[in-house]
Formats: sequence, C-alpha cells, structure tokens
Amino acid sequence: MVADWEAKAQAKREEIFSSIPKEWILPSVPSKEEQKDVTGDFARQYLSDREVEITETDAVGITAKTTTGEWSAVEVTKAFCHRAAIAHQLLSCLHEIFFDAALASAKEMDNHFEFTKKPLGPLHGLPVSLKDQFHVKGVDTTMGYIGWIGTFEGAQNAKNYRTHESLMVQELRELGAVLYCKTSVPHTLMSGETVNNIIGYTLNPKNRLLTCGGSSGGEGALIGFRGSPIGFGTDIGGSIRIPAAFNGLFGLRPSSGRLPYEGMANSMDGQNTVLSVVGPLATTSASLTLMTKSILSRDPWLHDPLVHEIPWRDSHYDAMKSLLSSGSKLSFGVIRNDGITSPHPPVTRALEFLTSTLASAGHEITPWTPPPHIDAITLTSSIWTFDGGADVHAAFALSGEPPSSQISSVYGTSPSLQASASQIAAINVAKRKWQKAYMEYWNSTSKVSGTGRPVDAVICPVAPFAAARPGTYKSYSYMSVWNFLDYTGVVVPVTTVDKGVDAVDAGFQPIDEADRECQATYDPEIFDGAHVSLQLVGRRLQEEKMLAIAEYVGSVLAEAK
Repeated sequence: MVADWEAKAQAKREEIFSSIPKEWILPSVPSKEEQKDVTGDFARQYLSDREVEITETDAVGITAKTTTGEWSAVEVTKAFCHRAAIAHQLLSCLHEIFFDAALASAKEMDNHFEFTKKPLGPLHGLPVSLKDQFHVKGVDTTMGYIGWIGTFEGAQNAKNYRTHESLMVQELRELGAVLYCKTSVPHTLMSGETVNNIIGYTLNPKNRLLTCGGSSGGEGALIGFRGSPIGFGTDIGGSIRIPAAFNGLFGLRPSSGRLPYEGMANSMDGQNTVLSVVGPLATTSASLTLMTKSILSRDPWLHDPLVHEIPWRDSHYDAMKSLLSSGSKLSFGVIRNDGITSPHPPVTRALEFLTSTLASAGHEITPWTPPPHIDAITLTSSIWTFDGGADVHAAFALSGEPPSSQISSVYGTSPSLQASASQIAAINVAKRKWQKAYMEYWNSTSKVSGTGRPVDAVICPVAPFAAARPGTYKSYSYMSVWNFLDYTGVVVPVTTVDKGVDAVDAGFQPIDEADRECQATYDPEIFDGAHVSLQLVGRRLQEEKMLAIAEYVGSVLAEAK
C-alpha cells in the first residue's frame, strides 16, 4: 500500500521550513497581488546594510575579498543563508536547507586561511546553490518527487542514501565553495514552470504573477532574489536558459561533455539522443567565466567518462576579447521569429534594441535563414517520450501522487507506447543529417557576414514571452533547437517590460491556433516590470568564445541604457 502522499508532502514542507532559524521567519508574507516585485528595496528591508552589501556583490567580487581574507567565509555564508531563507518564504524556491553544515564548512575555511594565509581554492568562501539533482551528503535529493523522500532516487534503504555526492559537488568543495541549499524543480524536470506536490509553485521574484521558469526554476528565483551569487542548473530543453532569462540573469548552456554530470539524479537516464548538460547561472557574465574556468581546472575528464579532455582555453577567450578590444567587428545572425511561435511585444522590442545597439557599435547584423527549425522541433518532441513516460510514471507511482497539469499535458496520467529500437535509430540518423545541414548553413554565412568569417553568434529569443503566466508555458522551440544541435548558448538580460511602451499588437496575425493562444496570454499590466532577456548562440564547444561575447554584449547594453 502506498502511504498518504499528501501527508508525506506536508511533513517535508514542514521539515524545510523548520530548517530556517526562527529569527529569520518573516512576520507576514504579502500575497503576490499585494506585492508583485519582492526584489530591491522590498528584500533589503529584512537585511542589515552589511548583508545587503555582501549579497549584492557578484561571485567575482566576493571571491576577490574571501580569497584575500578581507571578508570571512562565515560572514558571507551567513548573509546568503539569511537572504535565501527570506527568498523561500516569499517564493517557495528551496527543497533542501543545510545552513548549519554550510556555516561549519565556512568556519573551517576561515581557520585554514588564518593558519596558512592562503585560500583553499579560487572559490574560497563563495556560497554556491545547487538544483535538486545534485546529491549532497546529509540531505535528500527528491527532484520534486514525493516517492523519493527518504530514499536514494526512490530506492528504499539504499547504502548510498545521504552518503553519495555528485562529482560536481566534490569538485566545488575542493575549489573552496560553500554549499548551503538545494533549489526547487518541477517533478520530472520536464517543464518550463517549477511546480511539484511538495512545495507547490515557485514564483518569479521580479514579478510574482509570472513563473520563475524551469526546470532550474528554484535556482533562477533564488539568484534573481540575490539569495545566491551563483548556482548550477541543468538543461535538456532550455532548463538553464529559461530561468536565467525570466529572472534577469546570465546563464550558460554548454555543449554536452564540457562540464561533469557524473553522479547526478535525472529523469529518463539512458536517453542519449539529446543529453542534459550542467551549467551555471549568475548575476554577471564574468561570474559564469570564473565558475566554468574553476571547474575545468579540476580535470573533470579524469572522473567523468563523458567529459571531453578540453581544459579552459585562454587562447579562445583572449582571442575574442582582443578582437573586440581592437575595434574589429563581429557578425550576428538574428532570429526574430522561428516560424513556430511569435514573440510577445516586449521580446520583439528587446531584439530590436540589442541588434540596433550592436549595429551602432559597428557590428554586422546578418540575415539568418537556416534549415527550418520546425523539422528539429518535431524530432525533439518525440525524443522526450521514447519510453512512453515509463520512467516518470514509475516515480509518481512510488507515492501515488498525481502529476501536475504541466507534466500530464506531455506524459498523460499513465505510460503510453514506447519507441522501438528501430524508431530510435531512425531519429538518431535524422538528427545527424539535420545537424550536418545546419553546420554547412552556418559555414556558408562567411559569404554574407561582412567579416569574411561565418557568423560569430546568433541572437534569438529564449521564449516567446518575457516570462510565462502560470499554466501557459507550451512553446519551447526557441530553446530546444539548440539542445538538438548541442550548441553553446548564453543568456543575457536586455530590458524589462514597460506597459506604457509594450502595447498589445492589435494587428497580430497568428501562424496557427497555438500561436494565437500564446500571444493571447500577453497582458501589459500583468507583465509590467518583468525581465526581458535574449540568448546568444554559438557553435558546439565554443564556451570560451561565447562567454567573451556575452561579457562584451552585457557591457554594450549597460552603456546604451
């Protein structure tokens, strides 16, 4: 007999809440209608001036002080623990809280520095949050499933329950990072909204009427609230880039095999046609570079069989930085509409603002007419259901809990027909052919780019909307096409929705009924103030180049605002 799933969920919610120190409990929590935006001054009212200073410093700035002893690891950790506790009460963004263990770890780091006068590593004393796919000693990994509570990925009495750590967690500890919480995800991980039966729905801190994104939604919400300076998510169809965009953050989706995934929990493990990848989200592009470079310094290919032996390449990063500093121009392709779903007015304005800003800076904006994306999206959609939903429904069956509507709309309420080996092989062949066609198209752009080189990066929406209204996220085409290609992508914040400027397009002509429904979700009053971001896409394994470009684009946008 399955136990009462609602009682188990309630007990877990209470466990999470009870992990917050009593002195950090808010006297009251306003409704999302009463207080739509809980960032900025609203958040600061609960913090000391010193805590505000620390938590509103980016990862690069923090490590500059913690690695020199100017700031103690304990003080920095406690400040972020406090702000994370506030974030959870307002947004429901945490699955696991282990502040005491974090402060103990930070104290050890301070003792190490006092004795040796040297930092433990390049991330010494830096608080890092983790999506609840990472296994961390001493705490659960539920991934939003009630049936995983108190188990190792659903297995009862497993020897590695609360003792196993993912490779990335081990590497972060060796680098000097302080781990203090794990963040919320949609059960199954397969949704652009973060909702599960344990903690409910995770809200967007900038606009609580909208979603924070998914599946690394808790990361996006927490970092967007400044309850973390940097954290890690995963991305199989947009799950890093969506929450980065919706929360006004920078986020890196590396190509598969660049950063270690070994030892993490996952859905549909063994589906290798499109691999999930791990990557950072942060408040600045430079923070993404710091984290990526630090992880690669640990030679992760020695312990993860799927990681390429590609150290951080200063030559690639510095070459792009040098090219830009010399005044040389880049060429940017632009996707304004992928022919599947039309962007909302604020997204269209962001595209025009960014492209015109880059053009004014002397860069080329190159026409982009690649193979039709609908072909890749059709293939991608079939990949997510290779097993007919058997994996996710088995996880739901452990407790008897129902899937959220966001998940049942994809996987139904029970398993369906599975793909055969021959069907999977045929899709893999079609995928390889489409990747080849796209590769050659990109090569051909050297003839029209204005630089003599193929296009340096493609600019496109992250989603049709600035952020989705709850229950309305149904279009992933701007995201999953790049997973299908395994291209590198970086999200860059561009602007915010302005209801006085971003009016409903009265003359909008939909592509089809789904496009009409998506456009109908836009309401300037509801979306007002939400972050609007775009993504910069490079080719496979171009992480250093794309991070350099993202840093430049971020600086150009800052000057233009």
